[in-house]
Amino acid sequence: MPRVSSKNQVTIPVEAMRAAGLHAGDEITVRPAGEGEIVIATRGSRVRRHAGIAAGIYKDGELERLRDEWKR
Repeated sequence: MPRVSSKNQVTIPVEAMRAAGLHAGDEITVRPAGEGEIVIATRGSRVRRHAGIAAGIYKDGELERLRDEWKR
């Protein structure tokens, strides 16, 4: 069972790393999830997970036209 060290470090078990798709050197975020719980996620994983889901919604050139309106 992993423990928190005096330097606030934790070794993540290999099985958990593999199951989560994490690799040595990955940048991660750590946030509290409740009493005694934390969530560890790869940095930017939400962006990668949702990238491209809105493809095809706008016609060619439509976004550029809308962005030009903002410059006024």
